[in-house]
Amino acid sequence: MILASGAVLAGGAVAFVPGRPVLAAQPVESAEDNKHSSDGHGGNQPPGEANRDYKPVITLNGATLPYKVVGGVKVYHLIAEEVEHEFAPGLTASCWGYNGRVHGPTIEASEGDRIRVYVTNRLPESTTVHWHGVLLPSGMDGVGGLSQRAIQPGETFKYEWTFRQHGTFMYHSHHDEMTQMGLGLMGMIVVHPRKPVGPLPDRDFAYMLSEWKIVPGTRRPDPNEMTDFNILTLNGRCFPGTAPIVAKLGERVRLRFGNLSAMDHHPIHLHGYNFKLVATDGGEIPESAQWPETTVLVPVGSTRTVEFVADNPGDWAIHCHMTHHVMNQMGHGIPNMIGVNPGNLDQKIQKLLPDYMTMGQNGMGDMGDMGMPLPPNSIPMVGGKGPYDYITMGGMFTILKVRETLDNYDDPGWYEIPSGTRADLARPDDLLRDGISTSGRPG
Repeated sequence: MILASGAVLAGGAVAFVPGRPVLAAQPVESAEDNKHSSDGHGGNQPPGEANRDYKPVITLNGATLPYKVVGGVKVYHLIAEEVEHEFAPGLTASCWGYNGRVHGPTIEASEGDRIRVYVTNRLPESTTVHWHGVLLPSGMDGVGGLSQRAIQPGETFKYEWTFRQHGTFMYHSHHDEMTQMGLGLMGMIVVHPRKPVGPLPDRDFAYMLSEWKIVPGTRRPDPNEMTDFNILTLNGRCFPGTAPIVAKLGERVRLRFGNLSAMDHHPIHLHGYNFKLVATDGGEIPESAQWPETTVLVPVGSTRTVEFVADNPGDWAIHCHMTHHVMNQMGHGIPNMIGVNPGNLDQKIQKLLPDYMTMGQNGMGDMGDMGMPLPPNSIPMVGGKGPYDYITMGGMFTILKVRETLDNYDDPGWYEIPSGTRADLARPDDLLRDGISTSGRPG
């Protein structure tokens, strides 16, 4: 058995090197871990079980990491490896992820669970895993060079601790972070309480917010980018590649957001509803300190959890309210052409570049629906077909679909808006009745 730094350290991450004998040994707990094993925060209890002890969380466009129970310990296995990942139809890139996914699968457990996570490194460079926001022994914290030696290519390390808190957390590489997180090495952690306070959600969703720079026509994110990100994602997908949030009328919905973007905070706005911020990565917020909001700011390196009752049927936008975060690749870095009359510029340039067209002189809203030529492996700046017109949103955007009857989490299709409740072209008799003139300015 090879221990971190070559010594037996209490609570230290353990490495297994292929081809060397592995000796059976009991996990060593630190004094800190023992102190919290029976302090009312869960302790070493029988492992929590989905659908018995908690409602499983749903990671749309993602997955939950499977586990097995060995001697009362939940055992998980993460594999860091290169992944071919689709951000949206038409855009695939070579990223780094866990278990064949970007982002990695959600780790789900219960407060008091003892867990053991094996991490196998199939990357071309060394790595570690940090358990962001989780209270655990120092030697399990996953900071390369500080709390452990890095996991070399081909090695498998073992992390082990007892969850003595509940809430929403994250995991990510803590070795060459700019490169490894910039290529996708991150995931969500959800720990359910043993004794929940307040009403439980009927539907519980987890979202990782992140940002990328992928130059149009290329197949690799640029981890060296610091400011100019052109792919903004929810669980590694950008609209129109994002799955909708589906809820039945009257259900309580919980949304957990984690932000491991390189630089940007994300104000997530929900149309048609207000909600309450019920928890951060630091813990639950007392009900007396909650208030209704329609937008929640999710800072870099933080999680925020909101809840609402789905009492307003329809299809509702939910998106980051940073305007450049709801555009895709081709909407970034375009020169300002608003109000410019290109004259015969297009015809002249097309003699050399047949596909050239001046973009943006009348705004960019129609660019996604024009069918303009794109570089290979690229997507237009905005979204996809909607029920009435082209949806001029991309990036960090998805749709909440609330219906009176639902059997599962499948997309129910577009909402049929009841007659008389949809904005439409004003009729002449409406304008006449209300004294509205469209030829001048309002009085």
